[in-house]
Amino acid sequence: MQFNLKEIFTAFMVLFAVIDIIGNIPIIIDLRKKVGHIQSEKASIYAGVILIVFLFLGKSILTLIGIDVNSFAVAGAFILFFIALEMILGITLYKQEEEASMTTAVFPLAFPLIAGPGSLTTLLSLRAEFRTENIIVAVLMNVIIIFIVLKTSAKIESIIGQNGINIIRKIFGVILLAIAVKLFAHNIKALFEII
Repeated sequence: MQFNLKEIFTAFMVLFAVIDIIGNIPIIIDLRKKVGHIQSEKASIYAGVILIVFLFLGKSILTLIGIDVNSFAVAGAFILFFIALEMILGITLYKQEEEASMTTAVFPLAFPLIAGPGSLTTLLSLRAEFRTENIIVAVLMNVIIIFIVLKTSAKIESIIGQNGINIIRKIFGVILLAIAVKLFAHNIKALFEII
């Protein structure tokens, strides 16, 4: 194993920007309001496991089921698009099932919000450039930050207040919508090039 601080830091920063857990605070608060409680530990662990498993098996899994990375990213763009619409328009598209705590820990929090198509496709790109052990450390560092943000989302809410959350929610909704459109446009173009 060859740990490289520069590689760890670069991979950490890239994943941190793509996961955008700070930008997802309004969604986390909104989810907590829908279900009453978010299991921060489970959501963080699930997200970390999904990211690390995908780091090793991602390309193989997609190839095995006949899906290329671009198709995977386009599907993820649709999910982000609908989450963004919920935030901007104040409507509910995602209906919560009975098993609230378990479901919320996995969907849509751990996947696709944290370990989403953006972060999963980023992992495949990072693997081509950096050593696997450095990417794993970067993922674990992000998981710790994700856990802290999930755990303190209630405090963040009390500091910002309801009006502040509504404003931030709409702003981040537009940003998320833009990310979804960019992800869709980039990958649909790549798909047409393949065809």
